Amino acid sequence: MPLRLPSPLKRFAKRDDGAILVEFGLILPFMVLLLAGTLEVARLMWSYQAVIAGVRDASRYMSRITPSDICSSGGSVAALAPTLKGMIENERKGGAGILPPNITVNSVTPSLTCVTGTYRVSPAPVGQVTANVTIDFPMGGLFAAFDGRAPSITTNVSDTTRIFGQ
Repeated sequence: MPLRLPSPLKRFAKRDDGAILVEFGLILPFMVLLLAGTLEVARLMWSYQAVIAGVRDASRYMSRITPSDICSSGGSVAALAPTLKGMIENERKGGAGILPPNITVNSVTPSLTCVTGTYRVSPAPVGQVTANVTIDFPMGGLFAAFDGRAPSITTNVSDTTRIFGQ
């Protein structure tokens, strides 16, 4: 015994006008998640590059402000830590921040190594600036909805340069 549908239901069963809308509704959350992930990775890379640029500028500053005879005179570069941290956190011109707001500079550690060899100045001073930073994901609140915590990355960024002195 065949099942007979009433006429309006028969017309509705034969038409597929809304199928594309339903398929789009099913795919849309995945497309939005893919877009958010792409933007998140791009923002993370931009933030990391900003940190690298700040550490490189601080290292260059240290290479110019530290005396070239620091190895023979027995000096230290530890006192430069607050200045270097300020350089990494802020742009020197106008005080406008160069780092995106989702970056926290936890600590900055300048260090000095004296390399002996056949150099013009021996031992040759080599400085290194290491910054410990925490980068929070910009869309961390969205990810926190799933596991209850906002994701972040804590890493060290360092740059080494030869000290030329004043």
